[in-house]
Amino acid sequence: MSNEQILILEDDIELNRGLCAAFKNDGRSVVSVRTIKEAKDQYLVLKPSLILLDINLPDGSGLDLLREIKEKEPLLPVIMLTANDTDDDIVKGFEYGADDYITKPFSLSVLRARVNSKLRKNSKDESIIELSDYSFDFSKMIFKKGDEPIELSKTEQKILRILVTNKGATVKREELIDKVWTDGSEFVDDNALSVSVKRLRDKLSTDRIKTVYGLGYTWVTDK
Repeated sequence: MSNEQILILEDDIELNRGLCAAFKNDGRSVVSVRTIKEAKDQYLVLKPSLILLDINLPDGSGLDLLREIKEKEPLLPVIMLTANDTDDDIVKGFEYGADDYITKPFSLSVLRARVNSKLRKNSKDESIIELSDYSFDFSKMIFKKGDEPIELSKTEQKILRILVTNKGATVKREELIDKVWTDGSEFVDDNALSVSVKRLRDKLSTDRIKTVYGLGYTWVTDK
């Protein structure tokens, strides 16, 4: 487990120390921070395997950080640890992309079991996706059809990753636009998505990216 690194963002000093001790005893590397700013600084230099994230923090809401993380790394598991236990808070956490939501006070043994479950699920490198004769390595940005390399723009990479990680399901146009164009632009021409998808299809030389008229797009799986 030594290659697994957990980033803990919790402003309660005693709880933070307790969590660090527990997961270090499991043989994992742990990085502990108490503010969103510190978390962002660490996140830039680390590649955490999992994040434990509080909501009520001294410099903002952990939910905002959750949404930001999931826009960049949708496959990175994030478990919320919070005293916010209303239905609205829990629903919002999952809507923003949380993989689990644990309310305080909680059982440490239950938390460790849930962390183990999430890390087992992600033990295979999920940044590498192989489908039929395609190989997509999103961490190294290497994309191939057979042995032939394919050059993709950042926008095309984002669209492809969303479609293949949701293969077989229809991803709505609005959802794609929200997740792909995350630079703060107030308005994105709807045609920009159509053009980008067409370029992606052409570069991949595939008919697997199907248009679901009136809704969005889907990556068609092998039958």
